[in-house]
Amino acid sequence: MAAKIGRTLADSTPYWPPGPQVPRTAPNILVVLFDDVGFSDFGCYGSPIATPTIDALAAAGLRLNGFHTTAMCSTTRAALLTGRNHHSVGVGCLANFDSGFPGYRGKIAKEAGTLPEMLRPHGYRNYMVGKWHVTSLTETGPTGPFDGWPLGRGFDRYYGFMDAETDQYSPELVRDNTPVEQPKSYAEGYHLTTDLVDQSIRYIADHAANAPDKPWLLWLAPGACHAPHQAPKEIIESYDPVFAGGWDAERERRLARQKALGIVPANTDLPARNDGVRPWAELSANEQKVAVRLQSAFAAMLDHTDRELARLVAFLEEAGVRDDTLILVMSDNGASQEGGPNGFVNAMGPYNGKAEPLAEKLARLDDIGGPDSHSNFPHGWAMASNTPLRRYKQNTHGGGIRDPLVISWPKGISRRGEVVEGFAHACDLVPTVLEILGVEAPAEVAGVTQTPLEGESFLPRLKAPGAPDRATPQYFEMFGHRGLWKDGWKAVAFHPPGTPFEEDRWELFHLDADFSEAHDLAEAEPDRLKDLMALWWSEAEQHQVLPLDDRFAPRFAENSARFGGQRKRYVFHAGMGHLPTDVAPDVRSRSYRIEAEVIVPPGGADGVLIAHGDATSGYSLYVQDGRLHHALNIGGKRETLAADRPTPEGPHALGVAVRQDADGRTFTLTLDGRPAGSTFTTLGFATLISWSGLDIGRDRGSPVAPYEAPFAYAGTLRRVTVTMDDDQTLDGETIGEAEMARQ
Repeated sequence: MAAKIGRTLADSTPYWPPGPQVPRTAPNILVVLFDDVGFSDFGCYGSPIATPTIDALAAAGLRLNGFHTTAMCSTTRAALLTGRNHHSVGVGCLANFDSGFPGYRGKIAKEAGTLPEMLRPHGYRNYMVGKWHVTSLTETGPTGPFDGWPLGRGFDRYYGFMDAETDQYSPELVRDNTPVEQPKSYAEGYHLTTDLVDQSIRYIADHAANAPDKPWLLWLAPGACHAPHQAPKEIIESYDPVFAGGWDAERERRLARQKALGIVPANTDLPARNDGVRPWAELSANEQKVAVRLQSAFAAMLDHTDRELARLVAFLEEAGVRDDTLILVMSDNGASQEGGPNGFVNAMGPYNGKAEPLAEKLARLDDIGGPDSHSNFPHGWAMASNTPLRRYKQNTHGGGIRDPLVISWPKGISRRGEVVEGFAHACDLVPTVLEILGVEAPAEVAGVTQTPLEGESFLPRLKAPGAPDRATPQYFEMFGHRGLWKDGWKAVAFHPPGTPFEEDRWELFHLDADFSEAHDLAEAEPDRLKDLMALWWSEAEQHQVLPLDDRFAPRFAENSARFGGQRKRYVFHAGMGHLPTDVAPDVRSRSYRIEAEVIVPPGGADGVLIAHGDATSGYSLYVQDGRLHHALNIGGKRETLAADRPTPEGPHALGVAVRQDADGRTFTLTLDGRPAGSTFTTLGFATLISWSGLDIGRDRGSPVAPYEAPFAYAGTLRRVTVTMDDDQTLDGETIGEAEMARQ
């Protein structure tokens, strides 16, 4: 079946023949950093998903089978950019919070220069496209500070999104340091991946026009394959037959392919299913149907991104720079478990207490992957993505930290199509690149003395088979999950949140003989395990891992309290730009009031006064057919309230007052302070409003309410004031779960 949907690189290369090579003293560098793609998801790593562009790069270059990351996105990106361990540079966990401890600031320290900062003195122009997520999200508003944004960390140009995820049809885009709107709508054929590749091609084309004698670094970080899984419908549907056999059969098939490809040793065993994953045969026919479609959306998103990547590679050929461009394609961590046991069509509903029963999933089957979905697949499919490894993203077992890495550089690496054995880590990337260039890491960047690099170059293993393996040990830690690799052995502990760390059970694996961590040798070799555990504590102390902190909810809550403080009032003037959700008014689980000061022209005026969110979740206060409306959108289910009378011409104050009590919320529309209609609902923002932000006078993204975006207000809007009461009650655990799914 895969052959029917397969493609070749030539299918997507509508360019002229290559131009003349431009002599240069250093290679161009293209980093393609995928998100939440598992070890086996590329075709050249065993998947049936069509990735001919990546496969062609692998055939012309090398694949590593021992490349390791940090188990999460912010942390891996920090290590990749700096050549140091993520705790060492202050990003021990997520960019979403600052715990106050040196290893957990959520922002890369100035003492840890980034790769573009290191390359700039050597003549490189540095371009960043796509996901950033290595600065505090509370610093991503219109006033910054911008020192942690891409242009503040060595990139010359930036186009992408700052958060962990974004809607692929209605993204929150930034160009350099300014929020911008997408160039066209979903109805006009917009998809973020296409846009990001268009921008990548433009940056390179501009570079060729202006500085052809200078080398460039392009860091391309698409949203794929982080949720929401969104891709063209025809690609999604083409994968249903491919995955109809379920995740158990798919794991077996992938392992067989991996052995045939030489990605894993022939004696690799397939571990038992991860905890909580049901055997495929136990799912009902309808459960299987939904699960297959959710997996098809994931596969289509990867397939679609590969098609777009083909355009970029073809442009390198056309520009005559492909042979002298070092291309690295990788993932930032293993496949995500955040879809839970059943997956989601729109995760925004369940995170706010709105159930998504199987019947609703079935009814919305054709919506999966579209603009009003926020889908994620069941963890059974994440398990298959990580074949043959155990567990997932967030965990320090192989499924969370062992990832694909494809390297192709025709002019500089003569080996073709081989699999490179041995251990490598995300923090080894910068030392490897610097060794390729023959330069040293700077002792000072922008007047700040630099800490030493902690990674180790793996260039010798790229040049010649049999070169020595990594000499130094490597620790792992994420949310209390721990691990340590040394000389082909690995000690690892899965940590149940909220339990004493001293009660964790450590396992021991000889990875050189047990690729998939299937055979625990803890009882057989207790002394070796004891030594590795002691070394873990030593490494943890050295790299700012301590104190261990397994808390989910409190860290998010503490960060929110520090940022918001006692602020209960926001004033938004007309002309304000887009406001990211992390710096917008926090109206979750509380009473609040919104009031817009307008001047209604003769004949009336319709449009949005304030909107926060998108088609999957949020709220909007707007005027339609001359009457004030308020829409509450929880997971795509809308409750709309219309005023009981029209708004006459002239100056007015249009608002909504929300009163929270133990049973639910009462929404009352107001016209010049007087009630104009009311409704009661049990729906509300329990854990989040939306992962899309706030706009004044328009709804810039996919519409929150039943109107056609942007539905800009046609009258005069002077200002909008949001006032929040001090009665907020939040469920920290559910907030933590929702936030983790965002990462």
